[in-house]
Amino acid sequence: MSTEAATHPTYGNWRRPRRPGLGPLGLVGTFGVFGGLVVTLLASLISLYAALVVLVPTVVVLTPLAIRTQDGRNVYQLLTLRVGWWRRKAKGAHLYVSGPLSARPGGRFRPPGLLNKVTVTEGRDAYDRPFGVLHHPVRNLYTIVLGCDPDGGSLIDPDQVDVWVALWGEWLARLAHEPGLRGASVIVETAPDPGTRLAHEVLPRIHPDAPPAARAVMEEVVERYPSASSEMHTYITLTYGVPPGQRRKKADVLTDLAIRIPGLLSGLVAAGGGAAYPLSAERIAEVVRVAYDPAVAADVLTARAQHGGTGLEWDDAGPAATVETVNSYQHDSGVSRTWMLTLAPRGTVRSSVLRGMLEAAPGTRRKRVALVYRPIDPATSARIVEADRRSAQFMASSGRGMVQARAASEVRAAEQTAAEEASGAGLVEFSLMLTVTVDSVEDLADASVTVRNLTAASRVLMRPADRMQAAAFSCTLPAGILPWEQTLVPHELQEAL
Repeated sequence: MSTEAATHPTYGNWRRPRRPGLGPLGLVGTFGVFGGLVVTLLASLISLYAALVVLVPTVVVLTPLAIRTQDGRNVYQLLTLRVGWWRRKAKGAHLYVSGPLSARPGGRFRPPGLLNKVTVTEGRDAYDRPFGVLHHPVRNLYTIVLGCDPDGGSLIDPDQVDVWVALWGEWLARLAHEPGLRGASVIVETAPDPGTRLAHEVLPRIHPDAPPAARAVMEEVVERYPSASSEMHTYITLTYGVPPGQRRKKADVLTDLAIRIPGLLSGLVAAGGGAAYPLSAERIAEVVRVAYDPAVAADVLTARAQHGGTGLEWDDAGPAATVETVNSYQHDSGVSRTWMLTLAPRGTVRSSVLRGMLEAAPGTRRKRVALVYRPIDPATSARIVEADRRSAQFMASSGRGMVQARAASEVRAAEQTAAEEASGAGLVEFSLMLTVTVDSVEDLADASVTVRNLTAASRVLMRPADRMQAAAFSCTLPAGILPWEQTLVPHELQEAL
């Protein structure tokens, strides 16, 4: 963190992870280049023709690894994405139908895709509050969901904002010491206020003998106020894994998570999270149900206000039907499109850099912004920052002119990161995903323009999650879906490519 003045703190120094390798090539490509050169030299001892036979295939195979898009993907990754989409479409996997009229056993509305195999259980924390636990059997992961009502930034001193940011950084650094934690995410969901809560709060309080003028004023407020307001919900998901080869009973997992929840909540409250609480299994099912069918949001609020709950179960939280296309995801009463982060803001930013992106967007049914975190353990963090520091120093001493000036800036940033890590700060990989839900496919064009304006104001670069809209939609739900845990190729091997 740097400060331009005592009352205007700024933040930044985000760094994209460096790949070990030669130029745009990763570690695998670099070994391929040197191995190909050695084999070509040995083949040249036999004949020039043998050397060409080895050299040409090596160049053909390694060239796609060196050609990269703006977000760092190579040609092989783009081709794999397209082939995977063609295969899913050929098998009909881009379509989903549930309920009594489907061929699925039980006739229930289970969530589709990555959430289809998830099961939900419920436990009690140290304060006897219910909390839901989502079990992902394929990866043997367990997810808890925390809700909070963050304090707004209006009329808050910059010094207090700076304290909140520091405490939030400490909370993220603490996640690296959480045993078994695989990842975390913060989801901020906004939607136009249907007015249900206001109506249930105001109308029953109007006295039968109230003056007609006063009654008319209150009824008009209930009718018109929601058109200019919005509702906002914040969820934090924490996903834990069981070490390979170790078997644990669900009761033991619930007990372990119940012990951790109070400490996690206290850290959120200190970081400006406001009132923090764990979400029950019913509340998690309600959030997922409304995400797939935004038209039932008012009915869910009404049932919760009148009866204290909806009684909704996880097996009925999914949509009746979905259709995934290249650039959209149609589900019940909504059509969604998801964008993914390609570049974080360059330079320094203020604490309000994401305010416009987090606020409700006009013309949208619902909007979710998901910040996904992957904590790195302290030992690995030390190796990463030292490697970045050596690499930045090498680039600064080997260039000239503008390249050298830019490399010198990289050295200062790397030195600052190394100093902060040595003083106890944590290292966390993060990304951002944004999902916008509208009423029809025709509204997606206007939503795309809105998102483009929001991302430009927030100084972030994002691209649509084309050909993987269904999976990206699931990642922005508070259900603990971690993108790096859902790939066929291990995360370590992807980094090497």
